[in-house]
Amino acid sequence: MCVGDRSVLPDKFSPENVNDTARETCLNWFFKIASIRELIPRFYVEASILKCNKFLSKMGVSECLPRLTCMIRGIGDPLVSVYARAYLCRVGMEVAPHLKESLNKNFFDFLLTFKQIHGDTVQNHLAVQGVELSSYLPLYSPAMDWIFQCISYHAPENLLTEMMERCKKLGNNALLLNSVMSAFRAEFIATRSLDFIGMIKECSEAGFPKHLLFRSLGLNLALADPPEGDRLQILNEAWKVITKLKNPQDYIDCAEVWAEYTCRHFTKREVNTVLADIIKHMTPDRAFEDSYPQLQSIIKKVIAHFHDFSVLFSVEKFLPFLDMFQKESVRVEVCKCIMEVFVKHQHEPTKDPVILNALLHVCKTMHDSVNALTLEDEKRALACLISGFVKMVSFGRDFEQQLSFYVEARSMFCNLEPVLVQLIHSVSRLAMETRKVMKGNHSRKTAAFVRACVAYCFITIPSLVGIFTRLNLYLLAGQVALANQCLSQADAFFKAAISLIPEVPKTINIDGKMRPSEPFLLEFLCNFFSTLLIVPDHPEHGVLFLVRELLNVIQDYTWEDTSDDRIRIYTYVLHLLSAMSQETYLYHVDKVDSNDSLYGGDSKFLAENNKLCETVMAQILEHLRALAKDEALKRQSLLGLSFFNSILAHGDLRNNRLNQLSVNLWHLAQRHGYADTRTMVKTLEYIKKRGEQPDMTHLTELALRLPLQTRT
Repeated sequence: MCVGDRSVLPDKFSPENVNDTARETCLNWFFKIASIRELIPRFYVEASILKCNKFLSKMGVSECLPRLTCMIRGIGDPLVSVYARAYLCRVGMEVAPHLKESLNKNFFDFLLTFKQIHGDTVQNHLAVQGVELSSYLPLYSPAMDWIFQCISYHAPENLLTEMMERCKKLGNNALLLNSVMSAFRAEFIATRSLDFIGMIKECSEAGFPKHLLFRSLGLNLALADPPEGDRLQILNEAWKVITKLKNPQDYIDCAEVWAEYTCRHFTKREVNTVLADIIKHMTPDRAFEDSYPQLQSIIKKVIAHFHDFSVLFSVEKFLPFLDMFQKESVRVEVCKCIMEVFVKHQHEPTKDPVILNALLHVCKTMHDSVNALTLEDEKRALACLISGFVKMVSFGRDFEQQLSFYVEARSMFCNLEPVLVQLIHSVSRLAMETRKVMKGNHSRKTAAFVRACVAYCFITIPSLVGIFTRLNLYLLAGQVALANQCLSQADAFFKAAISLIPEVPKTINIDGKMRPSEPFLLEFLCNFFSTLLIVPDHPEHGVLFLVRELLNVIQDYTWEDTSDDRIRIYTYVLHLLSAMSQETYLYHVDKVDSNDSLYGGDSKFLAENNKLCETVMAQILEHLRALAKDEALKRQSLLGLSFFNSILAHGDLRNNRLNQLSVNLWHLAQRHGYADTRTMVKTLEYIKKRGEQPDMTHLTELALRLPLQTRT
């Protein structure tokens, strides 16, 4: 009404901004409210529109708050009046938070009427209604807590002290004391902990139990530290009361809060005492079954403060405490919490038998919870935690003990594939580390141990589900065996990998989506070829027997019709065969004689190598001809240029047949206009530049035979 022609009234407007119509309407409202005869409706309606006083007078709110505070004195029922005061404090904080005086007046007025709660009138009324005092008194807490919070917000220390002293002078003040501890700053409560304990002792048990007061005190001490000299006395005084509680639910509600205080300020001795007392109270009649959330909370608090697991598991009652978690889902959650803390805070490897035995049990519990209904995300989370544990176990140079641990772990965690993969990687590293450390007189022992590691991998890999996981681990284990001069074992791994290739499906599941498998197979085979260069031939299986077996598998594999990956693989095979024809290979494995040493450039070996090259090249050329029939001319152009580059990089172009083939491929790449002119120009420039080097004149001659296609 007061906006008029303006679109918005300013947030901090004054009565001068209000027009007469709006002012008269507002004043009329308050006159109507004043005519309400009943006290409680009149109070609440006026309090609800208290903010409207801003339309009438600058001092309207500050004048109304004290008057409304005095009005509440006319409400006889103490429960009704305390909620009226709570509402007025709420409205006052919203409308005029700077007017603290009315808040304080509400509080002190409430203290004057507090004794009514225990007076004859209220007691008789409760008797008529059949309401117990223990059920009646907690009804005051929400209103009292709100009033106390409003008053204590940014309140000076002396005001809080005065309020506490006023409460102390009242008898039967347990209800007040609880609200004070709920509303006041934790630092204020913590520094006066012994004073509050003294007041709690003086309170009557009637209506408001002392254990609730100790719980409220404990909540404050979880947020702020008491004076160091008082800490043990505080714990002793509180626990004297807590341990006498007969009701398991009342007991655990208090013990949960004070467990935090014990863990923060005391050693494992005191924590062990608290855990023992909790077990004593919660075991009879299986009371722990109704208190899993509180027991979980206690465990989390203990492990949050004891990151040194050698100390944690030396707490005698810690593992018996874990035994109270009988429900599987809860037990697994607790085990996950323990392992999360271990993985996060354990920075040094451990071989402590106490830690290992305890955490193996914890991880076994997690592993055994996996079933057909377990979600993949949950499996991954459990496997990550168990793998984190496995990585932190180290027996130093006691390699046999380390392998024994991995054997035990494999039997315990066989249903989680990522854990088995981690174990295979760990055993592979163990074999390599053993080779570095154990030398000289221990060579036989080292060889036997490495064979045991290799056997571990060979037994474990077939149990895995992922096809590419198995392929890559066969390759890794074969490389480890080769590096440790276990040649027959290396051959076994490589043969196993080759025999597995036909089982590779056309598509695989990657993060919930089906993807073509050929790019992954291509990547694996490239890595495999790099290893095959240094693998020596077996004397009983003929020249390049592994390469021949692999080529047969590649030939028989069913490739996608629209894919050229088979030809790309054949091109990589040519790179391998070219490297194998060198007098000295590009790289070697220490103490392993590769084919360059075994054959020493033997003509029969080179002849076999050349035959394989011709066979592979024939396959490539046949595919290029087939592309012309299928009108896949762009693919033909790209593959032709790729094959040309391979010959240029790896072939001996002084050979007339190979030289002519390269010229034909150059023409093929440009024949139908799909070649990238810029690429062709750069390729030709490279050939000319190489032709300038000594003994490379044949490349200069080749460049003259490679025309560039012109476009008009």
